[in-house]
Amino acid sequence: MAAHIKSVYVDEELGKDDGSADGSEQKPYKTLLFAHIQYPPAPSDGPQYLTVKKVPGTDQGPSVSEIHREWVPATKSALKKAGNLYDQHKRKQAKGDQLAIREKQEAEKRRQALEDAKNIQIHQDPRLPKAVKIRLNKKDPAVVKLRSGESKKDVDYSEGRGTRVQVTGRVHRLRTQKDVIFLTLQDGYGFLQCVLTGDLTKTYDAITMTLETSLEVYGEMWKVPPGQHAPDDRELHADYYAVIGKAAGDKEAISTRVSPDADPQTLYDNRHLVLRGENSSSVMKVRAALLRAFRQTYEEITPSCLEVTPPCMVQTQVEGGATLFAFDYYGQKAYLTQSSQLYLETCLPSLGNVFCVAPSFRAEKSQTRRHLSEYTHIEAELDFITFDDLLAHLELVMCRVVEISLANPQIATLVLELNPKFEVPERPFKRMKYADAIDWLVEHDIRTGEGEPHKFGDDIAEAAERKMTDIINRPIFLTHFPVEIKAFYMKRDPQDPRVTESVDCLMPGVGEIVGGSMRMDDYDELMEAYKRVEIDPAPYYWYTDQRKYGTSPHGGYGLGLERFLAWLCGRYTVKECSLYPRFTDRCTP
Repeated sequence: MAAHIKSVYVDEELGKDDGSADGSEQKPYKTLLFAHIQYPPAPSDGPQYLTVKKVPGTDQGPSVSEIHREWVPATKSALKKAGNLYDQHKRKQAKGDQLAIREKQEAEKRRQALEDAKNIQIHQDPRLPKAVKIRLNKKDPAVVKLRSGESKKDVDYSEGRGTRVQVTGRVHRLRTQKDVIFLTLQDGYGFLQCVLTGDLTKTYDAITMTLETSLEVYGEMWKVPPGQHAPDDRELHADYYAVIGKAAGDKEAISTRVSPDADPQTLYDNRHLVLRGENSSSVMKVRAALLRAFRQTYEEITPSCLEVTPPCMVQTQVEGGATLFAFDYYGQKAYLTQSSQLYLETCLPSLGNVFCVAPSFRAEKSQTRRHLSEYTHIEAELDFITFDDLLAHLELVMCRVVEISLANPQIATLVLELNPKFEVPERPFKRMKYADAIDWLVEHDIRTGEGEPHKFGDDIAEAAERKMTDIINRPIFLTHFPVEIKAFYMKRDPQDPRVTESVDCLMPGVGEIVGGSMRMDDYDELMEAYKRVEIDPAPYYWYTDQRKYGTSPHGGYGLGLERFLAWLCGRYTVKECSLYPRFTDRCTP
């Protein structure tokens, strides 16, 4: 093409280095390098590169004050510079071409390898011992015998053999080496390293193996060789496997969908995949252990607490109307419960001390790391007690739950892995009255969110509360909050009517995980409380009746399971402690 063109035009001001330009005077290129690439220079009959030169006007032409644009041959220095850049471009392009050729060859080699792999079929050997089907956490030596030592064969069931087993699970980790594949299966109960050798590594399924693929594997159980590591220090030497469900790879691979550096919203969108990770699944297992421990604790303490199941759809408020989720209930206004406390109180006369494990809902547009719109609420109400009895009960329950949970070796291991710095709390917890906490905050110059010193009557903000707790670094019973900042039903302190017999339990790293109080047991006092906070007592008739038909001194509390779990497992946010967290603007998946 270069032999048929006399001139190539280059205008750094008006030209373009793209397909809209053709190097003509009307459509010039922007740079000499691009002109060289489109019309390479040649020893003879090569193109002439013309560039714009700006000169002042003359008396015969344009006004002297105007600038005149002329096409002139590119200078030698400009051509030399462009030529050097063009040579670099050609070398880079040659390397790219070579790379493309190699990639094409590799792709063809892989395609052929995959085609060849389709012809490799594996089958179970009927002469092998019958396999024992086990879960991946099965370790009973009476069922699963581990072989040790060395064998020159890939599969060897000679004298002293290990148990031949059949396992199912998903590929959690995958490592391929020459003639051997190491994969770790996970089935929700445990992990097991499987070693594939020989033809097992050459099949189409082996070559295209992806994380999260579900497999059925048969083989002999071995001890891991000295100096090497695997879950539970054992591994399965496979003699056969079959793919049950192949997982997506490439751009849809799970490691791409939920990569460690993904932003939080992406991880929440893919929570169903995040839960397959070791940390997230470990937190859920500890959560289940805590629920078992709470139920066991409530049953074994004296007096015991009976589990009841209050409704979640209600027509009354407990913690203030601003945080209610309202909905239409057959033409009546109803709400999702903020707390089951009022219903638990009605159970005391006939059932004794009671507790429940139920969801609670707060329409609180808070983005803090300890708030959820739906959370698991462990609540209890205790009859014929004093405020000191309530604190002693709380201390006992929380410590006993931790004790029971950590007595399980599996759970203790998970907690240690998730939170290596966890320390079992010592009893008694530190007692600190609200008024003393205000003084402490002032002394340590920890201010309100508005930058002001704290004063009596302030509702201590989360940041200040957590900072105080982290500095003191031990569980705190923060007690005797002012009447104005607590719920209407909380009983006043007989020694100081300005405050209530109330308590928040604060834990390092999280802050408040429990809120409780003595409840008003006097009919007139409760009616006055309704009036003070402008609540119509009519819908609460069933709650008020408890004071008319044999009232008693009683109290209770609510514990947020996700906060308790965040403290135990050292999680940054309670959102990690919910199966599918619900918070402001998040109701999926």
